[in-house]
Amino acid sequence: MIRATTTTEDLLAKVARLESELADSQKEVEKLRASQAELRVELELLKRRIFLAKAERVDTRQLELEFAAKLAHLNTLTDPTPATPSVFDEPTIGQQGPGARKGRKKPKGRRDLREVNLPEVRVEITDPVFEKLVQEGRAVQLGAVLSYKLAWQRGGHRKLVIARTTYRMHETDGTSTIVTAALPEESLSKSIAAPSLLAHLLKSKFEMGLPFARIERDWRHSGMSVDRGSMSRWNEEIGGLFGVTIVAAALREAMATAFCLSTDATRVAIQPIPDPSGKRQACRNGNFFVIIADRDHVFFEYTPRETSEAVSKMFKGFTGHIQADAKSVYDILYRPPPDVDAKDVVLPKEVGCWTHGRRNFWETAITLKDETAREALYRIHRFYKWEEQWKDKSVDDITQLRQTILRKEVESFFAWAHVQQEPLLGQRGLLPKALGYIIRNEVALKRFLEDGRLRIDNNHSERAIRPVAVGRNAWLFVGSDDHATSTGHILSMIASARLHGLDSETYLRDMLRVLPHWPRDRYLELAPKYWVKTRATLDPAELAMEIGPLTIPAAPTK
Repeated sequence: MIRATTTTEDLLAKVARLESELADSQKEVEKLRASQAELRVELELLKRRIFLAKAERVDTRQLELEFAAKLAHLNTLTDPTPATPSVFDEPTIGQQGPGARKGRKKPKGRRDLREVNLPEVRVEITDPVFEKLVQEGRAVQLGAVLSYKLAWQRGGHRKLVIARTTYRMHETDGTSTIVTAALPEESLSKSIAAPSLLAHLLKSKFEMGLPFARIERDWRHSGMSVDRGSMSRWNEEIGGLFGVTIVAAALREAMATAFCLSTDATRVAIQPIPDPSGKRQACRNGNFFVIIADRDHVFFEYTPRETSEAVSKMFKGFTGHIQADAKSVYDILYRPPPDVDAKDVVLPKEVGCWTHGRRNFWETAITLKDETAREALYRIHRFYKWEEQWKDKSVDDITQLRQTILRKEVESFFAWAHVQQEPLLGQRGLLPKALGYIIRNEVALKRFLEDGRLRIDNNHSERAIRPVAVGRNAWLFVGSDDHATSTGHILSMIASARLHGLDSETYLRDMLRVLPHWPRDRYLELAPKYWVKTRATLDPAELAMEIGPLTIPAAPTK
């Protein structure tokens, strides 16, 4: 019988194999532990994003206690003078289908508003030529031809009675002719809605966030039935009218004269085209961009896709400053076109947003309690406190103070950030991400120091686009790309009106009253920036009428 023997070499080989397997297992365990740690961080971050307030607040008093030595060092950099005291003791910075439907009744044509039980407002329409003939005894008034529209006044619906005077004119041959005064021009011809009702509808939808279905129910309870399909058509026609007149004129001025354009974007759902087979389809995504031109105009531009090509078309020809987040779609704006020498073209200057830079550090601090992230928050907090102290000063003063005081702290911050990033190069995580964002966008983030007209962040763009983000929760989707474009023009009018302290409903009503009579080469005078001055030149009694002639003043001298 032959017995197998285990040699020393076999034992050593087995030990080596087991050690190798153990090492591999330990590596796998470390990977699992790292993955678990990353998942815990992501879970904590998601909890913070979902359940905590989104104001990104931190207790700056606690930060000042933690970094007292850093405070002393930063104060030596700025060396504040009595005229610009260093007061960093206030709490918290807030960053903040085809085919008809079954059972549908056949339309019966235009509804008879004579039967509607609403308070009436009467507008008398006369003809100046025939009024003169009446005074000369060559014609007599026989009465009036009545038509009706729906209007709106504070307090509810009104029935607008349009009384067009009828005349009998005596001819020289002894015969007579009956003539009725012509119907004046209107923004929406043959519509039952007067300018006041249209303005109220647009404000309810786009400023108050009410969907047409809810407005339809509300109006029905008030005694008037208007279907949401009509509302939708009015919306598209009015938006198109505003887009080719007032908005177009204001946009041309902004692209030619603005110092800085601030922009942000948000998604919106677009209703799909009905499938001939009747199969239900999901909505597709479109995008609204908001563009704020200094403190003059606000524009909402719709694009089916958020691409570099769309952005390039949107800002074509603009050579000033552009403030946006660091999305890659904006990169095309800051580099010359292919085959074009950079020396031969003037490119816009990029302005960064410190709120976006701060946000990454805030998420790191609340999730990991990281000291580096907390110090970054404290340093950035000081930038905002300086800006708060200087907000009421002139542009020249702000520029000088930023250069003499704030620039030193900003330079110190980036020097510190480079040091903190060095040991983290090649690593993944919240802190490397936060430091990487800041350092990659260093030039853009320093740009605000160059001119007092530039803002430290892009928060005003985010606030301007909030009505879309909030409103879509109620109205859910837009009917088509064309409808979205028209909606953007209406949002532009409302946002620009609010920018200049105008009541949006009153402004929209005035525009719908004035536009049919206004000269085509003078639409810029109707933009919210100039409307107060333009309105003062109009006859208040004529403007107050829902319909009728309007005396156009002479063009202002330049």
